[in-house]
Amino acid sequence: QVHLVESGGGLVQPGGSLRLSCIASGSTPDYYTIGWFRQVPGREREGIICSSASGSPMYEDSVKGRFTMSRDTSNFAVFLQMDSLKPEDKAVYYCATSIWYGGKCEYDSWGQGTQVTVSS
Repeated sequence: QVHLVESGGGLVQPGGSLRLSCIASGSTPDYYTIGWFRQVPGREREGIICSSASGSPMYEDSVKGRFTMSRDTSNFAVFLQMDSLKPEDKAVYYCATSIWYGGKCEYDSWGQGTQVTVSS
């Protein structure tokens, strides 16, 4: 089983940028299935990036064009570059193993999360 640790969250003004990191250890094949979801307390989890069957990231419309996921395979790291942040992007962000199945993204193992706050 893969172990995931997120970092890089913080406070940013609207329109600003943040880069989140996710370091994977343990089951290295699962590294290629890593995606991201976010959650606001009291609300349902929102999947924002899911791994396709080929391992390519699939972006939710709410973040498409603003968020970009990349990998550093030599260090089993995954990064989430978030640009043009909006107040509605405020949430706890989690990296997680993922798979697109039955028309939706299924997330399995995830880390402790990192808080992102967008506010002026």
